[in-house]
Amino acid sequence: MSTILSTPFHTALLPGLQDRPGDDPIFTLNAEAQRRAQAGEEITNATLGALMDDEGKLCVLPSVAEAIAGVDKARASAYAPISGPPAFLEAVIRDTFGDSELGRISTAVATPGGTGAIFTATTSFLEPGQAMLVPSFFWGPYKTIANHTRRAVETFRMFDDAGRFDLASFEEGLAALVARQGRALVVFNFPCNNPTGYSLDEAEWEAVTDIVARQGKRAPIAFLIDLAYARFGAPGSEAWIGHMERINRVAQVLVAWSASKAFAQYGARVGALIAVHTEDDHRRRLANAFSFACRGSWSNCNHLGMLAITQLLTDSSLAKRVTAERDELRALLDRRVERFNAEAQKYDLSYPRYEGGFFVSVFTPDAAKTAQVMRERGVFVVPATGAVRIAICSTPTDHIAKLVEVLAAGVRAAEAE
Repeated sequence: MSTILSTPFHTALLPGLQDRPGDDPIFTLNAEAQRRAQAGEEITNATLGALMDDEGKLCVLPSVAEAIAGVDKARASAYAPISGPPAFLEAVIRDTFGDSELGRISTAVATPGGTGAIFTATTSFLEPGQAMLVPSFFWGPYKTIANHTRRAVETFRMFDDAGRFDLASFEEGLAALVARQGRALVVFNFPCNNPTGYSLDEAEWEAVTDIVARQGKRAPIAFLIDLAYARFGAPGSEAWIGHMERINRVAQVLVAWSASKAFAQYGARVGALIAVHTEDDHRRRLANAFSFACRGSWSNCNHLGMLAITQLLTDSSLAKRVTAERDELRALLDRRVERFNAEAQKYDLSYPRYEGGFFVSVFTPDAAKTAQVMRERGVFVVPATGAVRIAICSTPTDHIAKLVEVLAAGVRAAEAE
């Protein structure tokens, strides 16, 4: 037997990486829920952010499946351009901004889902050691991305005592970052924030715009809108576009676009980072920087997915079909939102304004205790700081009454400790 195999050696893995968790906590909870369900328990699994029908099956848009099947296999098998096919990028920009002037002065790069867009923005607009600014209720992988790229996340209090967006805390946090770093990256996941479901109203957007305008005079600010759930917002939630026209005068407007939720294609990993700028030369610099970042990370994205999404966005017949099919899914989700709000009122639960979106968060003094009590009764939610996140998107409509009843019991148990 070779003695080489038994010779001790020092690990080459960086010391700071040796205790990384092996799995995302949400996927870990989802796996436990699935194991218990397969063992015969009656389980309500409100953990995973994917839209399921009332039989618990993943919702799929037939027009999207048809478009994917119709893509020429030779084209799909070839490398995609590093930045993404031009037709795809043009279609994504138009899908985001419509006929707004912002579309004419935008550039874009393909990314593996919205996650890739966040990654590219983080590494393009922050130096190592600097922090992005997000609300106190935020999508956990923002922190993962920041830590992995040697950046950080700083938060401001998301809700004031009246339950509205805490504008004063936002300005205080942004001013502090600008003063310390000499730059800032702000990431807003609106409409339909994950994990709260909250969408800013017109007055809140107006005030946010004023704040960015004031702070943008002091230092460079990149202002990123993560649109992951925007297609499931309440009517009027697209009003953010008008405010970006004003923010664009004082800050770098960015948009993380994703096909994952809007086209029910979570596994295709089709996304884009859009950047708006009035100057042609600066748009070229942005496009070059993004392309360089792609080549130095994932190289290029899913060609099959991008070709199919391009068809869905540019073929008028397919576009009408996918919109109609998505409207059916949104109607399903809206019924669940309405049911949740009605049931929650019976127990006087405390949670932010919830008008649409995949998730809602209910406040509790001890999220871990609340989630534990709920798991013991077969209902799985995700604990966060000060609240538990409920994925209404994956909760069958006829499970919502029980979910809220068990949720109320979990909150009461936390309050009693």
